[in-house]
Amino acid sequence: MQQKLNVLLIEDDMIEIMKLNRTISTLNLDHNIIEANNGEDALKILEKKDNLPDIILLDLNMPKINGIEFLSILKNDDLLKYIPTIILTTSNNQKDLLECYKIGVAGYVIKPLKYEDYVSKIEKLLAYWSVNELIVV
Repeated sequence: MQQKLNVLLIEDDMIEIMKLNRTISTLNLDHNIIEANNGEDALKILEKKDNLPDIILLDLNMPKINGIEFLSILKNDDLLKYIPTIILTTSNNQKDLLECYKIGVAGYVIKPLKYEDYVSKIEKLLAYWSVNELIVV
């Protein structure tokens, strides 16, 4: 049975935020999306530690703290390092991909240009994590 996920979306592009929310709505999914516009805002959300997300969707190219810097901070925290973090980016740079996996990312998804392809990828990604056994901290 699929569970309802609390998803922290860290994305600075409002169009991308709207696209994900539209996709969730189109697919009739009941997941809770928490939005952070950059890594600093996300860290403020996560420091409360009372209502942690089940998964994190993280863009790489952001102001203030980029995705790789954020991922490093996350993976160095004894509690937060267990939250599966999936990169959701336009970057197909192999250096970025390798660096993210080295740090401990749970997945790396390149945003496709066509909306239908995007919907398909998000549907599969969320279906996978909603049936996975997640660590409750």
